[in-house]
Amino acid sequence: MNKKLNIKNLKSREIMSGFNGKFVNGENITWAFWDIKKDSSIPEHFHVHEQIMYVISGSFSFTLEGETSVFGEGDTIVIPSNHKHYGTALTDCKIMDVFCPKREEYK
Repeated sequence: MNKKLNIKNLKSREIMSGFNGKFVNGENITWAFWDIKKDSSIPEHFHVHEQIMYVISGSFSFTLEGETSVFGEGDTIVIPSNHKHYGTALTDCKIMDVFCPKREEYK
């Protein structure tokens, strides 16, 4: 079914402290839009999902398999399946993620 959506109208959910997300799910993908508060962190983790992270605004320190970089507006990275990663918002951030396969917990 085709359904027009507007991100502004989607309900935001706090997934963890400081991480508020809006989610669009297809059959095999999840598109996530995050508002992340300064100093909020996501602990080291990994998942079966391949992930693409894109920074819309702000500054985000991100570590993938032990290599840390600071990501800013326009920066993106592909995170392979089952690779350890974590990060911290250095400022308030807006980040967009795409996950494949879709994240069932983000329905």
